[in-house]
Amino acid sequence: MKKILSILIIVGAIVFTACATDNKKETTGAEKGASTLVAYFSAQGHTKALAEKVAAVTGGELFEIVPVEPYTEEDLDGWNESARGTRESKDRTTRPKVKSHVENFERYDTVYLGFPIWWFTAPTIVNTFLETYNTYGKVIIPFATSGGSEIGETEKDLRVSAPKAVFRPGKVLNNATEQQVREWVNEN
Repeated sequence: MKKILSILIIVGAIVFTACATDNKKETTGAEKGASTLVAYFSAQGHTKALAEKVAAVTGGELFEIVPVEPYTEEDLDGWNESARGTRESKDRTTRPKVKSHVENFERYDTVYLGFPIWWFTAPTIVNTFLETYNTYGKVIIPFATSGGSEIGETEKDLRVSAPKAVFRPGKVLNNATEQQVREWVNEN
């Protein structure tokens, strides 16, 4: 009888330990975020601040899309028709070169993709980023900052560069708190 009781106690302890370990794996942010990438392009720092909040909430890895040729203040003058940012936004075929590169992009299932809105859409450097990788079956969730525009034609313009990805509705999240970001993430 003592042997059976001892065996039952040992089996119970093993089962309890296994369940506790499984539950721990399911709830850790690092484990949840292991397949989440938060990639962003930020010309003036606003989108970077938002991307950091998205990464904190999702547990995702943060990645900055860095242009080979940095954007100057003159490039970003939206009132100037000859400014680089304006020209690129109006000519959706432009593809500014990206200096940075995501290691092992294939391991990410979900990509939160951040950028400022330029002329009612994403800057074309974001298209360059998407075209660099195999996005087949990836879930792409755009988020943006803006001086006054909504998300506009963004999904349509990005889908050109990632036609086999699954897009979720994007959102402009100007000055969002971490709690507002958490609510938005939970909606997706």
